[in-house]
Amino acid sequence: MAMTVKAAVLVGPGKMQIREFPMPTPKRGAAVAKVVLAGICGTDKHSYRGEMRQGGGTAAEMDITLPIIQGHENVMVISDIDAEGSRNLEFHGHILKPGDRVTMCPDVACGHCYYCKHIASYPWCEKLQFGYGNTRSCDDGEHLYGGFAEYIYIEPGTRLYKVPDELPDELAVLSELMCVTYDIDKAREFYTFEGEGFGFNDSLVVQGSGPLGLAHIIKARMTGAGKIIATDISEYKLNLAKEFGADVVLNVNKTTQEERIDIVMQETKGLGADIVAECVGYPSVVPEGLKMLRKAGMYLETGNFVDCGDVNINIHMICANNLRIVGMYNHSHTGYLPSMEMMLRFKDKFPWKKFISHRAALVETEAAIITSMSDNSMKVVIDPWT
Repeated sequence: MAMTVKAAVLVGPGKMQIREFPMPTPKRGAAVAKVVLAGICGTDKHSYRGEMRQGGGTAAEMDITLPIIQGHENVMVISDIDAEGSRNLEFHGHILKPGDRVTMCPDVACGHCYYCKHIASYPWCEKLQFGYGNTRSCDDGEHLYGGFAEYIYIEPGTRLYKVPDELPDELAVLSELMCVTYDIDKAREFYTFEGEGFGFNDSLVVQGSGPLGLAHIIKARMTGAGKIIATDISEYKLNLAKEFGADVVLNVNKTTQEERIDIVMQETKGLGADIVAECVGYPSVVPEGLKMLRKAGMYLETGNFVDCGDVNINIHMICANNLRIVGMYNHSHTGYLPSMEMMLRFKDKFPWKKFISHRAALVETEAAIITSMSDNSMKVVIDPWT
């Protein structure tokens, strides 16, 4: 094994460097894994732009401490693992060994706070230990805490998930992203209330047809959605949205807000959509999305993971229309294996190869992040060994 490890390090807003770190040896309960692929997430784009505040208004509110190695949508191969880590790191109890392919939940929770005890399926920890590729500086500990690197250090308490042998790396790297679509599953929980939630053949508007929006379209189509309407500013992304299951697409640059709301009403028999999912990542789109809902409709807010400011909303409209707003900060760590198995089951039903639009080498990480923010990209991944 190499003595040093190369990694792409975010050292300041809009500034990355390739650095080398010593190859670590796993301590008790830990592991080292070789990174196969690492996806660029919307959170990585926010951090690159200098939008650093996360968990705003909660006990876990924080600003990211630079420098960091980004990358938390990771497919890895175990290269070295402590005996205790071998027994305890895999979420479903598999004994891990070198050569095993895994993905990970990026959040390491305390396990003892109110939310860890009472809402155990979601890492809503008030005392979050750290998040891979997101919140732990590479100046700390064993340095290698992100996927934009040749190797990553896996601390005790991390949740790893063994990847099914039949699932290609290019789908396994989407596991964390597909877990974020559990806001749709949350909406299904409300279907037991008459006229609420998300049920079979219900309509859905997805605001934003980037990777997160596309994942929502896929999940909705997998789980029995009726009409799916997608919006974006990019014709490239809207065309992909149609290929992955959207029935109607609306270019925000070629329509007015009033026209888009009117089209949604026409496509939903004058009622409005049952569900609207915000996947843009900017609060300015929220008021429009709320106006697209029917009475007792549900708005899924999952795009604004990072604090990007305030927006004016007429609260009376929410009350008068009995609207439900469901925030989904983070994702279900119980959802990784089901998401991987669902992608495997639907492997031939969607044009998955088109989901990843660009594949970049480690030295190209900064250019790849910039590419991921363009109108002509979908999921961009880093291959550290290209």
